[in-house]
Amino acid sequence: MEEMVGPRLYSCCNCRNQIALHDDVISKSFQGRNGRAFLFSHATNIMVGPKEDRHLMTGLHTVADVYCCDCREVLGWKYERAYEETQKYKEGKFILEKSKIVKENW
Repeated sequence: MEEMVGPRLYSCCNCRNQIALHDDVISKSFQGRNGRAFLFSHATNIMVGPKEDRHLMTGLHTVADVYCCDCREVLGWKYERAYEETQKYKEGKFILEKSKIVKENW
């Protein structure tokens, strides 16, 4: 008998709210505030905080922190604007910290 398995996804480490699909991972080689982070093309069930300019490892960016919409855990940030041409590909994408998300359906 074959088991029906849903898509591989990532959930909030605190409340298990579904946040992102594995298929939306662009890169696993990013740095968050607290260690390794993943760059995602999409994220769901989140709230986006106010925009602010931050000096990150790759230069100045306008970013907004992203929170789980259920438990309000800070999960990472959204790139709103990149000031350097080589970083423009990040605009509209999400950084989710590895320590803040857990794998589901793996």
